[in-house]
Amino acid sequence: MNDGAVLHIKGRVLVGPEDVRDELWVVDGRVTYDRPAGAAAADVRTVSGWVLPGLVDAHCHVGLDAHGAVDEATSEKQALTDRDTGTLLIRDAGSAADTRWIDDREDLPRIIRAGRHIARTRRYIRNYAHEIEPEVLAEYVTAEARRGDGWVKLVGDWIDRDRGDLAACWPADALRAAIAAAHAEGARVTAHCFAAESLPDLLAAGIDCVEHATGLTEELIPQFAERGVAIVPTLVNIATFPALADGGEAKFPAWSAHMRRLHERRYDTVGAANDAGVPIFVGTDAGGSLAHGLVADEVAELVKAGLTPTAALSAASWGARAWLGRDGLSEGASADLVVYASDPRADVRVLADPQLVVLRGRPVG
Repeated sequence: MNDGAVLHIKGRVLVGPEDVRDELWVVDGRVTYDRPAGAAAADVRTVSGWVLPGLVDAHCHVGLDAHGAVDEATSEKQALTDRDTGTLLIRDAGSAADTRWIDDREDLPRIIRAGRHIARTRRYIRNYAHEIEPEVLAEYVTAEARRGDGWVKLVGDWIDRDRGDLAACWPADALRAAIAAAHAEGARVTAHCFAAESLPDLLAAGIDCVEHATGLTEELIPQFAERGVAIVPTLVNIATFPALADGGEAKFPAWSAHMRRLHERRYDTVGAANDAGVPIFVGTDAGGSLAHGLVADEVAELVKAGLTPTAALSAASWGARAWLGRDGLSEGASADLVVYASDPRADVRVLADPQLVVLRGRPVG
């Protein structure tokens, strides 16, 4: 800890899938595997358990609810809910709110921001996105890349009311220019995509990640794997598709049927992507209509889809942190970790009941 006290965790420290240690120490807010010299017994707090790096929610919207941006008090409550369930690193995959003030709060999770969503005019949820036309897409991508933390979020498809079904939002040439502009700024690009139609053009343009990815097909999955394009399936969100379909049945029957088909094959889609070697990471889509603090549920969903427990854990911890360029439990890293009563590799449901959460070297919650 960073107040002069030392935290000593004994048990099993899951530094990585194959790297398991018997103990670690937290000294001055940092992880060390060397017993600190000179620490009096009275200054040492010892706990036992199974340790993981702080969990990652790679698709989470702090500062957003179903109607748009929320105030700071609501944003704080969202972030605290995530923190107390063990999520200490968030990739905020689009928010209309300015949450930079969270960076000054040592008791709140670290956030990697993708800026505000960029959507086609009248082709996304009201009050969420910059709603623009293709000729200025690259300009807006450049601006959001400069405002964000290395990510930009596009809305790749949405319902086309004239067609009455999901449809791609952007022409191929606009996507190529936009993604090239983001990469020139050192930013990666992700895109909201439910259907298959938008995916070939996004792949050809050099997309780095796709959110939801329910439209992946047998033909597209090998291309994702070959190019290393990650997916964040948000299966806890995909579970809402039947209710959405019921609500739109009368006005958009083709869209409703499409959404039901995507839902029905969700586990097969994710399982096939995993079998092919597509990188998969945990994201909950919290902050729109979904509650925060659902990472444990999403990990369990990935296991249902065919990932091994260790692979699903990696998608929310070791692997996700490496993908986002953040430390895990390496020597000298910031002590962001979660302690559990039993081995999460044996049963991922233990993630729902953290015994101790440590953020920046301090026990919280």
